[in-house]
Amino acid sequence: MKKVKTVTIVTAVIIAFIVIFAGLAVRSYILRNRSSLTASEGGNGAGRSATTVRVTPVVLDTIENSVLINGDVLAVNQVSIFPTVAGKIIETRFQVGDRVNQGTVVATVDPSRPGQVYSASPVTSTIGGTILQAPVQRGDTVSTTTPVYVVGDLSKLVVETFVPERFSNAARRGLDAQVFLEALPGETFQAEVDEVSPVLDPLSRTVRIRLRFSGDTDSRIKSGMFATVSLVTNTRRDVPVIPRRAVINTYGSWIVFAVNENNTASRREVSLGLENETLVEVLKGLEAGDVIVSEGQNFLSDGDPVRIIE
Repeated sequence: MKKVKTVTIVTAVIIAFIVIFAGLAVRSYILRNRSSLTASEGGNGAGRSATTVRVTPVVLDTIENSVLINGDVLAVNQVSIFPTVAGKIIETRFQVGDRVNQGTVVATVDPSRPGQVYSASPVTSTIGGTILQAPVQRGDTVSTTTPVYVVGDLSKLVVETFVPERFSNAARRGLDAQVFLEALPGETFQAEVDEVSPVLDPLSRTVRIRLRFSGDTDSRIKSGMFATVSLVTNTRRDVPVIPRRAVINTYGSWIVFAVNENNTASRREVSLGLENETLVEVLKGLEAGDVIVSEGQNFLSDGDPVRIIE
């Protein structure tokens, strides 16, 4: 009797499991068919919820490619003043910041040696300008290659910098640039390349260039200031441009999502050209007037509906 009762219980448990699994299978089948029905009835993403995005039109604009390099503000005409004889400095007549004229005696050198007597030798400035440096003091011993003063004409200033070899072919006279100064944060000064060295420095692999400020030089700019130069190396005008943030790199390809009049997103593969900090040129895949997703594109798939916000 016990054996029959045990068999009955086991049979009941097995039947219960079969019923449960059958119910789950039927439910799964119904859900799959309902999903397929929704997709087939919706068509073109009508059954999917819309993704909130921001959009922007493709416009024709000018785009510039630039390189950032560091430099220094210098006086246009800056020379070192050397003595004509070796000896001891017995007199210095000027300090840094003083103005001197061409031919002015700025220091005196005693060329005598023990047991010999010579008349003091004057050191004269070869240009007019402002004393920028005074590297020697009274009592120092100098030679004919020791600079006594450095004199510069501060009425005209330039920015000297060195362009890396890979950009050296783009450096040419008349090239536009922007100058940013550590001493004047938040301000931008326009400049252009005025001088390009014809040779490459074999040690630093750079080309020395000098830029002059456009218009009158701001009186706040001083020789010796540290400068950052944004040098324009390439310019394209009237080309289709889009924000850099709108482009997605996927498996080595660049894609964007265009939005049509039905507010449906379509995946577009594009070819890119010049780029800067904010914009990128589109060579192929879009035309001026197309509307693309600029924010929210990372959550989109081809054919998704979108809801556009300002």
